[in-house]
Amino acid sequence: MKNNSIIFVLFVLFAFLSCKEDVLPKPKAQLRLEYPKVERKKLETEKFEFEYNTIARLKDKRETSLTLDYPSMKGSIFLTYKDVDGNLDKLLTDAQKLSYEHVVKADGIEGDSFVDEENKVFGMIYEISGNAASQSQFYVTDSTEHFVTGSLYFYVKPNYDSIYPAAQYLQKDIRKIMETLRWK
Repeated sequence: MKNNSIIFVLFVLFAFLSCKEDVLPKPKAQLRLEYPKVERKKLETEKFEFEYNTIARLKDKRETSLTLDYPSMKGSIFLTYKDVDGNLDKLLTDAQKLSYEHVVKADGIEGDSFVDEENKVFGMIYEISGNAASQSQFYVTDSTEHFVTGSLYFYVKPNYDSIYPAAQYLQKDIRKIMETLRWK
């Protein structure tokens, strides 16, 4: 009887253990974000003009600064204008220094120069990877009268994996701002 009890317990235990489904790994997936088709319109200030994406909302336009807000992406591009008055070296140093202040949290900073000799627009864009506060910094100048700095910030806690698609989209907008910028 004792043998039968052991066999019965083993049979019941085997039945319970064999009823589990096989564990299968989940298939890899990619996040699919669809952003609207880019349409542009011109923005004019006293000192310069450029084209910007129509999904951005112009916010806080002042004499020397303005903000392009992207509410659907929870981000903003901030632009600041300064006159060049014999202080180009200081303006360039300050703009570059501001970009490299993000090194503490950044995984990397990649700089790319911009030159439009025909329209006298020269500058630099810094794309910042990692959990830094700003994902992009840039400046443009004609090197004699005008100087514009800009930065991209998201109003969420920086989590690079989450904001990466929006950062890439807005960095393209920044490049287009630089390409279409004209001095007055």
